[in-house]
Order: sequence, then C-alpha cells, then structure tokens
Amino acid sequence: MNYQKKLEETLNNLKGKPTLLLHSCCAPCSSYVLEYLSSYFDITIFYYNPNITEEEEYQKRVEEQKRFIKEISSSIQFLEGTYEPETFFKMSKGLENELEGGARCIKCYFLRLEETAKIAKQLNFDYFSTTLTVSPYKKSEKLNEIGAFLEQKYQVPYLYSDFKKKEGYKRSIELSKKYHLYRQDYCGCIFSKNKVRS
Repeated sequence: MNYQKKLEETLNNLKGKPTLLLHSCCAPCSSYVLEYLSSYFDITIFYYNPNITEEEEYQKRVEEQKRFIKEISSSIQFLEGTYEPETFFKMSKGLENELEGGARCIKCYFLRLEETAKIAKQLNFDYFSTTLTVSPYKKSEKLNEIGAFLEQKYQVPYLYSDFKKKEGYKRSIELSKKYHLYRQDYCGCIFSKNKVRS
C-alpha cells in the first residue's frame, strides 16, 4: 500500500480541523511531521517512550521536545505519558538478542502505539498516529499494520503515514539543524545503544 497516498487522500477529505494525538519518539522526528500536519489538525504531541532506558536521557529528550514545540507554535499541545522502562523490559524479555528492526522493535512499536490509541480513546481525539514512520530505520509497513489493528480495537481512526516520503527525513534533518535540536544516534533502549557503541 502507498501510505503517503493514503495520507494525502485523508487530508484532502478532512472536514474542519480535527484533533490528532500524535505519538512522538523525539523532537527531531516530530519536526517535519508537525510542520506538515499542523495546518490540517489540532495536534497534541503524546510523549510515551518507555524504551528509553536511562532516565537522564529520557528527561533530556522530553525537554527538547517541549522546547521545540514552544519555539514553533502556541497551538500545539504536549502530553507526557508515564515513564515506565520496566514495561519495556517486561515486553522485551526473551528478545534481548534480536537484531535491530526485528521482533523486539515490532513489539516496541506496538507498546507505544497502543498506549497512544488508549489515550486517544479516553480523551476523545478524532485521530491518532505516530512520528515513527519518518525514520528510514523504522518499518512503515509494520507501523501502519499495527495502527490499523489498534484502530479497530479502540475505534479511533488511525492516520496512516509514511512521513519519510516527499523527503520528510531530509527535511527533519534540516529543521533539526535550524532549531539546534539534540539528535541522538540510537532509539533509546539499552539494546540499540550497545549496538551503536560496539
């Protein structure tokens, strides 16, 4: 499926300016997505990333996300989820030796997207989605399959995407430089950190 085309069809058929709960993994990945979608939706960034192992790193990324939002818009809202790395470790038990992008990462996508869908349902958002598809290291097909499943489970429309299309990833790098955003070289979990450092 061409998820960029599906996104464009949704945007072209929107009525008014619906609300969107947008899961964000970090400020750099959110940069292009917010630039792209802010004229279509009333956006609340949902920062839920229990995969970030070290609390200091987690707090650094949270503050960078808040700073970026404050600098670009007074209308984008911020909602922080619970920082619960024990949930990530429980989920990844038995998958510690999986390759990056493998089964552990897919379960991590699900963990973060399901929490986004739950909160979207609880707070009556019109749509939910994630910035994760902007990264060339994340599997957009899997993310959208998860989103489709959760859309049915929670009865909240999922905004399909492949934000890396239309040079989205390149634009996120440009915006990161413009706003001097902290860009980490690993996703946040101890497994990806160890791979980068080895």
